[in-house]
Amino acid sequence: MTAVDDVPDVAPATRDGAADARGDALDAVVVGAGVAGLVAARDLAVAGLRVLVVDAATAPGGAVTRHTVAGLDLDAGAESFATRGGTVAALAGELGLGAAVTAPAPLGAWVQLPSGAGTLPRAGLLGVPADPWAPDVRRTIGLLGALRAGVDRLLPPGVGVHPATTFGSLVRVRMGRRVLDRLVAPVVGGVHAADPSDLDVRTVAPGLLPALAEHGSLGAAVASLRALAPAGAAVGGLVGGMHTLPRALERDLTARGGHVAAGTRAVSVTRTGTVWSVRVAGPDGDGEVTAPRLVLATPATATVGLLAPVLPALSGLRPDPGADVVLVTLVVDAPALDAAPRGTGVLVAPAAQGTGPDGPRAKALTHATAKWPWLARAAGPGRHVLRLSYGRAGDAGLADVADLPDADLTTLALRDASTLLGVPLTPDQVVGSARVRWSQSLPQPSATHRAAADAVRTQVAAVDGLEVCGAWVAGNGLAAVVPHARAAAGRLTAPLPTS
Repeated sequence: MTAVDDVPDVAPATRDGAADARGDALDAVVVGAGVAGLVAARDLAVAGLRVLVVDAATAPGGAVTRHTVAGLDLDAGAESFATRGGTVAALAGELGLGAAVTAPAPLGAWVQLPSGAGTLPRAGLLGVPADPWAPDVRRTIGLLGALRAGVDRLLPPGVGVHPATTFGSLVRVRMGRRVLDRLVAPVVGGVHAADPSDLDVRTVAPGLLPALAEHGSLGAAVASLRALAPAGAAVGGLVGGMHTLPRALERDLTARGGHVAAGTRAVSVTRTGTVWSVRVAGPDGDGEVTAPRLVLATPATATVGLLAPVLPALSGLRPDPGADVVLVTLVVDAPALDAAPRGTGVLVAPAAQGTGPDGPRAKALTHATAKWPWLARAAGPGRHVLRLSYGRAGDAGLADVADLPDADLTTLALRDASTLLGVPLTPDQVVGSARVRWSQSLPQPSATHRAAADAVRTQVAAVDGLEVCGAWVAGNGLAAVVPHARAAAGRLTAPLPTS
């Protein structure tokens, strides 16, 4: 067979398994070298299995990758992780990155409303406040909004709850439109790039409905869930950037005898007996690798496309492809931003996007050098890194932004940054800029998508030696992806049937 990649050559496949670079049979093939695939592959290697990872991208990491802007190595995708469960920090520790785990500066974030900007209340769950009368909540939703949200405590716990309950409908019925529009929609847009009224409440907030039934109101349910959360920041990062995590995973995997074949696309999957065969296309031609274990850590549509010939019940299944997001990074010399005028950043309410001649098109801005002290030190005095994201699920206007020439997109991002930060910024202050478009990066956790993911899980669970992982099936964010991938790898380390 022709070499699949230069990592080194993958030797000819046999019916009993694929040979790796040393001529040894492979125990597992992982398709997809994002964090989910790398975590699964690394855990399989820790268990003593011989693993090959293939990925069409030229570098591993998926949406957790880097680019260099104005001489700074920056995250081109995810720049933080939720600290719940401690799983991401624990993995970082195993990889020698424990000392790099860091918390953001305790500055808080802001929300941009049509009426202006204000601080985002901290005591909530995806924007739902535990106490609508808290001063920071009342400042954002107003007296009338607080009065309406207070009705939540007077309603029976079953009001707003039914089999098709969405996150947005639950909030609107129990706490009113102001809480939904001014608090929940901006936060959900930043986290999931979606409208809260399209999201399945059981998926995005798994414990919320049981807590509502137990405590009697949505606010009390949020308070109870927050009380269970560990002390400290809700998000964390890594000194040097989140992109150091997949690089450390790849190093550890390689040190344990595994290989990552970058630039190698999985074309098809077949199964004969207990052996999985993956047809691949690489820079040096096509080939086949085989192993008794297969992990698909690819996006939903790719996973279903690869599995449908093997699992006919999946034919015709259409999981939600996820939102497309455009990230624009600006590096500016702007001492006026040293004071962090909008804390760690701004979430934009949908109603405030594109309103008026200066209305921002961005859905969120992260003031990265205000959020991460290590990055501020790396950038130096007066230099700031700003990340602006564009696009939500179903956003027909994203194409208008995504298709802009680089210079025009930089101009738009600079204008949005000026508006959102409340500080005039001029083109001569821009010392570097970059754009990245992420397709299918944030699966929309709707009821339809949950049903599709459940269907895939059911079919996969019935097949020995097969696992799927990734954000589309685990949930958005590394705090969901990492433990899910580790559990998948754990199931594959058990002895497999021989026939």
